[in-house]
Amino acid sequence: MPRITINISGMHCASCALNIENALKKVKGVKDVNVNFTLERAFIDYDAQNTDLSFLENIIEKTGYRVIKSAAYADQEEARQKEIASLRIKFIVSLLFSLLLMYFSMRMESGRIILLIQFILATIVIITGRQFFIDGVNAILRAHNADMNTLVALGVGSAYFYSVIASIAVWMGQAYFHAAGLYYETAAFLLSFILLGKFLEAAAKGKTSQAIRRLMELQVKTATIVEDTFEKKIPIEEVVVGNIVIVKPGERIPVDGIVMQGYSAVDESMITGESVPVEKGIGDEVIGAAINRTGSFMFKATKVGKDTVLAQIVRLVEEAQAFKAPIQQLADQVAASFVPTVLLIAFWGFIAWVVMGQSFVFALTIFITVLIIACPCALGVATPTAVAVATGIGASHGILIKNAMSLEFAHQVQVVVFDKTGTLTKGKPQITDIITSGAYTEKEILEYAAIAEKRSGHPLGEAIMKHAEYNYIDIPGPDDFTYMPGKGIIAQYKDGLILLGNRKLFSQNNIDTSLIENKLSALEKEGKTVIILGYKNAIIGIIAAADMVKNYSKEAVLALKKMGKKVMMITGDNEKTAQVIASQLNIDSVLAQVMPQDKANEIKKLKDAGLKVAMVGDGINDAPALAQADIGIALGAGMDIAIESADIVLLKDDLRDAVVAMDLSRYAMKKIKQNLFWAFFYNIICIPIAAGVLYPFSKFLLNPVIASAAMAFSSVSVVTNSLLMRRYRSPFESK
Repeated sequence: MPRITINISGMHCASCALNIENALKKVKGVKDVNVNFTLERAFIDYDAQNTDLSFLENIIEKTGYRVIKSAAYADQEEARQKEIASLRIKFIVSLLFSLLLMYFSMRMESGRIILLIQFILATIVIITGRQFFIDGVNAILRAHNADMNTLVALGVGSAYFYSVIASIAVWMGQAYFHAAGLYYETAAFLLSFILLGKFLEAAAKGKTSQAIRRLMELQVKTATIVEDTFEKKIPIEEVVVGNIVIVKPGERIPVDGIVMQGYSAVDESMITGESVPVEKGIGDEVIGAAINRTGSFMFKATKVGKDTVLAQIVRLVEEAQAFKAPIQQLADQVAASFVPTVLLIAFWGFIAWVVMGQSFVFALTIFITVLIIACPCALGVATPTAVAVATGIGASHGILIKNAMSLEFAHQVQVVVFDKTGTLTKGKPQITDIITSGAYTEKEILEYAAIAEKRSGHPLGEAIMKHAEYNYIDIPGPDDFTYMPGKGIIAQYKDGLILLGNRKLFSQNNIDTSLIENKLSALEKEGKTVIILGYKNAIIGIIAAADMVKNYSKEAVLALKKMGKKVMMITGDNEKTAQVIASQLNIDSVLAQVMPQDKANEIKKLKDAGLKVAMVGDGINDAPALAQADIGIALGAGMDIAIESADIVLLKDDLRDAVVAMDLSRYAMKKIKQNLFWAFFYNIICIPIAAGVLYPFSKFLLNPVIASAAMAFSSVSVVTNSLLMRRYRSPFESK
């Protein structure tokens, strides 16, 4: 089912987003809609057989909002900046005329000329902020629902039109009305403060998507490709899979690919968060937008356009920022009925004060103040702004949080289950011990073993070959080679046979291993794989290999324990090997000899016991377990980031990032709760005060202008609190 993203301008509060959602949900074929007020986007899942993009765009525009047709991020950003600039100009104009209006309203004389000047100045301010009135009316007529614009239009409009009627009455000599009771300056300053609030809010909201902007800015505009031995510079959009691309020192890599020629150190920090440049040689993968630091190299393009790692990161971050966290449901429920409730409170407040004997002007002041001080925006932006900033912070650390639900629940997990091979360990055996027997040196033992393994392709053979190359040993090929499944290798070299394998291989060839049994057992107790080397019917050495623990694995486990999490390890390896790794990492609970298809069942057992479980794996054979867990965390290693079964993807091969993801979740939820508390507290306290509940006891009546200032800054304060999250430091950074 297609999912599209439509960029929208003209939304002023959470009610606007709800209006659009409700209108789109009525369209046949639309399966799911999520309109994000903060990001100003609609995310729509729909059946292409029943509707299409243009029809959905028309629905949005008929509801009273504007669709930004261009999908280019630069065009979207340009539209946002134009909106901010427009609000800035409108605020300055309205403030200047409001100050002039205040000057004339304070003049002692109140002749017809002064009234006319006040009317003209107030009308200029009303025209400057006319969009609130247009959108407020559209909300009623098109969406059949009131929103923040409706409140502003009614509040400001009531003050303005009452003043116009009163002015006409004064001009006609009616004694009931007088110039001192006009609301021109109140209407003007109300609109000025509201425009200021919207300007500050728009500017602040723009900063919440700063992470995406920075990622988009990494995309280069051109690439240098090789065609018929000639270099040719072309636009990035014209690069296709299979092109040979040249990258010189200091340049950004244009697309993803595999190095064909050359060697360099590449800075991938802006993509994966990895601070140390990564060495790249023939056969290594490179990521588009990374910076080539040293040598030149050529690579074959393997992923271009929307398939590159950068494009996928942007997509995942955008989707994470788009969808609502469960904690937002309460705010949405309140926002849905917020404006109608405020209208009722304002109306009944007006009636109640008139019935209690107060003047029409007094009751009108109550009506205006209640409408103006109410702020659905604070409720609407409380959660999405914090989610946007938190997911951006995660992306900057190389942590892709794929949805808001994962961000909310990650810190709540009680048990963290790690896969062993490829997750806690490097996944490739490394030579740990070379023990000689007889007159042979360690170098000779390694040389004979490498000769035997040169044609094998076995993982242990690769470890031996790599170790030999590291020690600058030339490795000739064997004269003959026989692989014995489950036992080892027999290779003919010069005038003798090389035997390399386990006890079974040597027993089959009548070679006694009892003299080295103690050494073999001691190494095996350490969880190592032991290979016996024989030459000319005699044992000449022992080689031990082990899957080594990754850097920072132990640090990550200790950090999780400090957070109060239970840490477990799950592996298909035997109990002895598993316990050795577990003891090195201080992991208390081990599930060994678990087949890949059974890992998900083990996760389910933990969940059935009432525990909230996170599974951390390499995303290859751990997919069922990652999907089964409450939170699935996959190591993407900077390349395969679109692991569908995981909720969180770690771009770096660093398990500490799993800890950071959980800590960031805790921090984000703290900020979201602060935002929601302030949004609810503000409205619950301020609306009754605006309605005059304190007046019978203290004669205190809230001034509408003060109410407009409070409303303007309430949503700004919530957004600002979310932006303060950018000061976040992970548990592994110095504070």
